[in-house]
Amino acid sequence: MDRRGLRAKFMLGLAVVGFPMGPVTGDPHSSMAGPTTSSVIGSTAILPTTTPTASAAAACTLFPEDNVWNLPIDHLPVRSDSATLIARIGLDEPLHPDFSSTDWNDGVGYGIPFNKVDGDTPGRNVSFKWAGESDDGPYPIPKRPKIENASDRHILMWDTAGCDLYELFSARKVDGKWRADSGAIWNLRSNALRPDGWTSADAAGLPILPGLARWSEVRDGAILHAIRFTAPETRDAHIYPARHHAGIGNSASLPPMGLRVRLKASVDISGFSKQARVILQALKDYGMILADNGSPWYITGAPHANWNDDVLHDLHEITGADFEAVDTSDFP
Repeated sequence: MDRRGLRAKFMLGLAVVGFPMGPVTGDPHSSMAGPTTSSVIGSTAILPTTTPTASAAAACTLFPEDNVWNLPIDHLPVRSDSATLIARIGLDEPLHPDFSSTDWNDGVGYGIPFNKVDGDTPGRNVSFKWAGESDDGPYPIPKRPKIENASDRHILMWDTAGCDLYELFSARKVDGKWRADSGAIWNLRSNALRPDGWTSADAAGLPILPGLARWSEVRDGAILHAIRFTAPETRDAHIYPARHHAGIGNSASLPPMGLRVRLKASVDISGFSKQARVILQALKDYGMILADNGSPWYITGAPHANWNDDVLHDLHEITGADFEAVDTSDFP
């Protein structure tokens, strides 16, 4: 079924993300410091699935098509408090792609990379700071894993054979042993969420990988899911699909974790180059989900050599005034 065909299911209540030069340093899209991320605690215990057949492994996607990340929201009504929430995040603040080509940051680029693993990747035991709310594992950490080269040090592992997603927050290897603040394992064939009140490797208690802008999607012409974003201050509250919050207070002007925001349909994106246009169309169709504390309107992606940093910089032409918060109260 086409994803837009899922809209009818959802309405019936069935529906339960380059410079031609050598490596340099610094943010290619802004002189501002990168987003600061709040500490998070743990996750729940979800056991990895058994290894499927080769044909089933080939079909492993980032959650089912009717998963909340993959549902279009361009038809949903605007929240009654949309103007207040958008203003609190920043009306005049520009949209910022918090990812880049690999021409930056000592050749690894900015953003959150991910590792594709399979049954041949050795499982590693991980010691957790918040062990009581972290999945025990083991975690299929490659010998030389791609790690976010920033303070959060996320490691994302997509097991395309077992169809599981493993995510670690603040991961590091100490004396030959892996440690992390928290870890989460997700069954990619399920729409199951964390227990309410529990986080993951992200402050909102959500998976990270399905919300990343990825080069392969832009190459193919469409991003068919919501994109993860951050806001400077959030509420001590969360809404579906978030399971956790890390806010500063209960003011109704503060956005809650899990808030779904979309680019207004009236915003003309025809003048943008293809890479930027594909991202902006996704923000119209699928929107973005507030998943962490950080700089305003920072959307997250995976670094890749083929991102055009000049084109990504053009996203700064979009500001908070071009967004609206949508009413997701009918979500499961």
